[in-house]
Amino acid sequence: MRRIHVIGIGAGDPDQLTLQAVKALRDTDVFFVLDKGEAKADLVELRRDMLRTHVPEGTYRVVRARDPERDRSAGGAAYSPAVEDWRRARADIYERLIAEELGEDETGAFLVWGDPALYDSTLGILEEVLARGTVEFAYDVVPGISSVSALVARHRTGLNRVARPVQITTGRRLAEGFPEGVDDVVVMLDAHQVFRQYADQDIDIYWGACIGTPDEVLVSGPIAEAAPRIERLRAELRERKGWVMDTYLLRRHPKE
Repeated sequence: MRRIHVIGIGAGDPDQLTLQAVKALRDTDVFFVLDKGEAKADLVELRRDMLRTHVPEGTYRVVRARDPERDRSAGGAAYSPAVEDWRRARADIYERLIAEELGEDETGAFLVWGDPALYDSTLGILEEVLARGTVEFAYDVVPGISSVSALVARHRTGLNRVARPVQITTGRRLAEGFPEGVDDVVVMLDAHQVFRQYADQDIDIYWGACIGTPDEVLVSGPIAEAAPRIERLRAELRERKGWVMDTYLLRRHPKE
């Protein structure tokens, strides 16, 4: 039967690959890579660098496919249907790749940034492909160092405080209000820098972009003081690279 490894490869630093991940890389015959276009070509090259470093040449092949575009203008009630359409299009691609590019007794792999279990669609899409019943395969998951773990490590701070909860959410949800009953909030997928709407509150931000790569930038401090610098650095990164992957922790100081 066909086998698939879903391998967490860390936030961008090749040294973040775990021993388990390296073992899975060396057990793979075919690596499936979704190409997001010229603007993000360096993400594909980072994956290739990992393979060149850890997998003997000539023991594997790389199959690339174009990643479908998602309607990022969809908001409100249209957001979830737009995401479902995108996931369905991705499932079509995964289904074709596994059926046509992977032999019955071969092992394929998807290399996932960070950890496959945290804000990534790969596992859900593979389950959708299996549910269609057109191609059979077994898969396993290799955990990776997430951008969240890498962020707090680079800032030398903990993710939570003693006897206090922490919540992970998205910029879209944060725009609806600061989560109730939580003072430590990790925010992912925030293209609009929603943290700025909390600049008048006693909240510190620990922000990082392109964590683990040569382009990594870090900023921390009260939101009111840090926000202008984050805006400038983020704009510079986007201008130079064409994309930005950033994550941040908001830490609210409790009222006395």
